[in-house]
Amino acid sequence: MATNVSPLAVKLPALPALSGVRMAAAEAGIRYKGRTDVVMMEVPSGSTVAGVFTSNKCPGAPVDWCRASVAGGKARMVIVNAGNANVFTGRAGREACAATAAAAGKLAGCPAKQVFVASTGVIGEVLPHEKLVAILPKLQKNLSEDGWEAAARGIMTTDTFPKASTRTAKIGESEVRISGIAKGSGMIAPDMATMLCFIFTDAKIPADALQAMLKKGCDASFNCTTVDSDTSTSDTVLLIATGQAKHSRIPAAADTATRNRMLADFARALNEVLLDLALQVIRDGEGAQKLVKIDVTGAVNARSAKRIAMTVANSPLVKTAIAGEDANWGRIVMAVGKAGEPADRDKLSIGVGGVWMAKDGGVIPGYDEAPVVEHMKGQEVEIAIDLGLGRGKATVWTCDLTHGYIDINGSYRS
Repeated sequence: MATNVSPLAVKLPALPALSGVRMAAAEAGIRYKGRTDVVMMEVPSGSTVAGVFTSNKCPGAPVDWCRASVAGGKARMVIVNAGNANVFTGRAGREACAATAAAAGKLAGCPAKQVFVASTGVIGEVLPHEKLVAILPKLQKNLSEDGWEAAARGIMTTDTFPKASTRTAKIGESEVRISGIAKGSGMIAPDMATMLCFIFTDAKIPADALQAMLKKGCDASFNCTTVDSDTSTSDTVLLIATGQAKHSRIPAAADTATRNRMLADFARALNEVLLDLALQVIRDGEGAQKLVKIDVTGAVNARSAKRIAMTVANSPLVKTAIAGEDANWGRIVMAVGKAGEPADRDKLSIGVGGVWMAKDGGVIPGYDEAPVVEHMKGQEVEIAIDLGLGRGKATVWTCDLTHGYIDINGSYRS
């Protein structure tokens, strides 16, 4: 795990108890020594769950387990280990998930399919799940309503700071809370990343409604971020509703209009939590020194705009120019052109830090680079791209590419 805290780190917020959620972390020695590496999260019987998972075609065994389990719509426990991803481990990986879920389910008094498992760390090493199973009774004994920070730290790998977010929302006249923790630093790209995220609410919401809101929220947050263009085998976002808050009943799916109206503020708060956590992951990008926001407008449609934005965000030449604080707008033009989307050089406009640098195929007459250079010296860089072709737009976030990324990943297994 990295030891130098990212210069873009944000302070862990105060995380009030959320009715029905208890957490604990412990040291099982799965890979790390002298730190917690297993986390248990428990919710009451009847809690509903939704999940969004990696698009990688070689997913880890925990992703397969969770995909199958989330179909049931119910959750009682989440067990997470750091240091070993349980990926590319074949039958042993599947057995590790089953054994862990069965042991946790026995402790919770629930079916194994209501236990969700997640792993993060090195790929291709068999998970010593006997260590994980052995620590479960201790974890259950130490479950606490104020275990949020311990859990956020326990799931870290190359992260340099723990990540959490919380918001409140109204359902009718009643207030509910949404809180979540996440981990992620490298191997970050849509659709999702080597990223784990666990969000809880005390609201009572049907699983299908949770799923719809989570999918839409992830598309506008986690799936609009990239550190290094690598889509992980392990990324998982779970949203669990404990049903402990008292509020008006959410209607059945058939009454879509009423349901959407009642959940509008909840969706707003959920989206804020998701984006907050997604940007914290980017702020902790391996070796990152700068957070970069890329706004694309004027594309032929939104899909095209996002593809162009992600191409710019993933360009090593653009990212290293940002790291070097070099106002080289030509690299942005290059990345736009290689995206494979409709673009017209003679209609393209490029801006950085609120200053338009190029328009109509060339540099703007009288362009002064000084304010752009000053902007690029900051920790947050904003790039604007207008295609001049239509109304499509998209916003994505990335970070710069520094030698620190090589240092971290060149020695990850050693």
